[in-house]
Amino acid sequence: MPEFIRTPDERFEGLVGFDYQPHYLRTADGLRLHYLDEGPGDAGVALLLHGEPTWSYLYRNVIPTLAGAGYRCIAPDHIGFGKSDKVIEDDWYTLDAHVATLQGVIEELDLADITLVCQDWGGPNGLITAVDLPDRFRRLVVLNTWLHHDDYEYTDRLIEWNTLSQTPGFDFGVVGYQMAPWSVDEADTLHAAYAAPFTDEASKTGARRWPWMLPFAEPEAGGATRQAAAYAALADWDGPVNVIFGDSDDVFTAAWGRRFADHLGATLDLLADVGHFPQETGPLLAELILERV
Repeated sequence: MPEFIRTPDERFEGLVGFDYQPHYLRTADGLRLHYLDEGPGDAGVALLLHGEPTWSYLYRNVIPTLAGAGYRCIAPDHIGFGKSDKVIEDDWYTLDAHVATLQGVIEELDLADITLVCQDWGGPNGLITAVDLPDRFRRLVVLNTWLHHDDYEYTDRLIEWNTLSQTPGFDFGVVGYQMAPWSVDEADTLHAAYAAPFTDEASKTGARRWPWMLPFAEPEAGGATRQAAAYAALADWDGPVNVIFGDSDDVFTAAWGRRFADHLGATLDLLADVGHFPQETGPLLAELILERV
């Protein structure tokens, strides 16, 4: 088992809008992985995947609408994030390790009839998994994310993020509230929620490694070849795809969202004045997903 630390439960007490019951399972590595499990499932499963440097809290205002429409909402915290165990060995963090863990979650919970909702690093993890396990997936909902391939042009913001996030003492909690459409009055409360998983430098290992492994910088750890293969395979995806991007994101831009949608043969919705985290629009995003379904 890799060496890990676990964020104390009291760090997550009293978080605004997050009264969900925690659920846990053991991964193949013996690590404890946290996930949310809400809703009846009559309409299928909504698999809600967060990215960098967030956790399942990101979906707190999306889940009620989807669950109310009959979906079983499964929102895992990737290893290194949220309430899941945080491996402190740098070398553990590769795209392959994250994908294997996610596929283990799907198999352990025997999830099927899945509508994938994925954003940021949840995109490569989830989309590769959909290509690998197509019989378990029904629909793809692609938020602000990407898949590496030869023609992909990384934004200045992503290139900057690759180095900025390696700065000792970097406050990953700040990133969440600065890139989401929150008011000044909400900032302190919500920054605390996004900073809650990170107690010291070791606890930030996963959050630091995702930007480090961006494939333009670390093609092997970032799964450049595997991402490109999934990108090619999804051009022939046998199922509906909906692309929904915040149009003000400087990480994954609206222009890229248009190209991604064209490649996927998908519908495209651009949310006006929304940045990197469209999940922070809550019911607006959830209702749009249901409209597209």
